[in-house]
Amino acid sequence: MRTAYKCRAYPTPEQAGVLNRTFGCVRVVWNRTLAWRHDRYRTQQAKTGFTQANAYLTAMKGTDELAWLNEVSSVPLQQAIRHQQAAFTNFFAGHARYPRYKSRTGRQSAEYTRSGFRYRDGRLFLAKMDAPLRFVWSWPGVDVASLDPTTVTVSRDPCGRWYVSFAVDIAAPDRLAPTRAMIAVDLGVTDFAVTSDSEKIPNPRHLAKQERNLARYQRRQARKVKGSSNHRKARAKVARAHRKVRASRTDFLHKTSTRLVRDHDVIVIEDLAVTNMVRNRKLAKAISDCGWGTFRRMLAYKAARYGRHLIVVDRWLPSSKTCSACGHLLERLSLSIRTWQCPSCGTRHDRDVNAAKNILAAGLAVSACGGDVRHSGSIRVQSPVKQEPRPVKVGLPVL
Repeated sequence: MRTAYKCRAYPTPEQAGVLNRTFGCVRVVWNRTLAWRHDRYRTQQAKTGFTQANAYLTAMKGTDELAWLNEVSSVPLQQAIRHQQAAFTNFFAGHARYPRYKSRTGRQSAEYTRSGFRYRDGRLFLAKMDAPLRFVWSWPGVDVASLDPTTVTVSRDPCGRWYVSFAVDIAAPDRLAPTRAMIAVDLGVTDFAVTSDSEKIPNPRHLAKQERNLARYQRRQARKVKGSSNHRKARAKVARAHRKVRASRTDFLHKTSTRLVRDHDVIVIEDLAVTNMVRNRKLAKAISDCGWGTFRRMLAYKAARYGRHLIVVDRWLPSSKTCSACGHLLERLSLSIRTWQCPSCGTRHDRDVNAAKNILAAGLAVSACGGDVRHSGSIRVQSPVKQEPRPVKVGLPVL
């Protein structure tokens, strides 16, 4: 299986200059090729494949205007064309949005294949560089000298930090011992997640805690003259504040997803349309701060890696309005109501715990019908319950 190790890199000033020029060339190739694809389709109604795009790259390098593209390694430029072709393939398959232009102020990266680097005894030599690129290894259990990377990606964050990622083919890890435990997770904003075992995982609200500092840094940046050295320094401070928020959120999501995968054989979640939900002006920031999409992707690949089952149920399942005890379905249930009593059986429900119990029951019904419950690929994979005439519920709904 394929995995990646990402660690900090510390290039010398000469190496940083070579990498910065490579980043600029990759960005120019991506943007010009994207504009050429768009114009070619608009004027000629012609589709563009990798062969035509690669020929366009060769033509660009042959012009006097872009002759400086030959000063850097050609491998990252060809990889940019491959990534753009993959981006269009995902767009036409409905898995991603239309490819966008790259900005010089955002994250910069360049990917090298085996023909663009040498890796010997834990030392990395990139094309157009005489000295090895220094990096700090962060996995004591993995011998850095025994790595055999297939690709190497060098990147630079907007705050100025350098990273290097090694893509490596490794043997599949051992499956975790069975626990005979099943759980469902209902994601929310007040509590990040509520499980069918009545456990409530608090929402850390990483962005909300740093909003005052971010606002202060952004005000300072707005007062600086654009293009000046002080403006670049202020922009780097804003980027560092965002990096800390992103790192804290990623750490929380990793720890939560790992604990759920380690302690349960079956995990059931709801197929939330996060892209549509963030269109709500009042909840967009809070939903984005939660990181539901990243959390689902982590659950998917960790469950597939360690032999667990991840079941995704239909997003239209009325989990909050259905009584988990008798199956009674309420006609309406506003978001402001956090607890309610079933008019049929009299059971008192916590809204989120009741939803998690219904999600678990629906997930077990999906598993029993023989559907594919391991969605280790795209997060847009639909559950088999979507094809049924009615969503799966506990019992029969009684209006």
